[in-house]
Amino acid sequence: NAHAITVWQAFLDDEYTMCVTNEIIEEYVEVIGRNVSQRAAEAVVYIIMSRKNVLHIDPHFRFRLITTDPDDNKFVDCSIAANAKYIVSQDHHFDILRDIPFPKVDVVSIEQFLTELTR
Repeated sequence: NAHAITVWQAFLDDEYTMCVTNEIIEEYVEVIGRNVSQRAAEAVVYIIMSRKNVLHIDPHFRFRLITTDPDDNKFVDCSIAANAKYIVSQDHHFDILRDIPFPKVDVVSIEQFLTELTR
């Protein structure tokens, strides 16, 4: 996907800060390993973990805001603990966050994120 490549390059160019938890890193390893290869997963995670524009978060509270796919809450909890501007996702399970006034977690599509990066 061209958008994903552009977002990855912007990350490598230090254009934004990525917030991660151990759970998120584990999911990246699992998904990339399953869809590409285990070696690619290890390389991507190594790059992420060695970057200065990565904020490692250890959330101490589970908000459980997403009920349709509770596994997605790791991203929500990380975002809240990091006081992140937003979550970038194409996953419609995050749509519920629009209707939750507190804690407020904004979600943008990859296209919206790329528009923000070019401003």
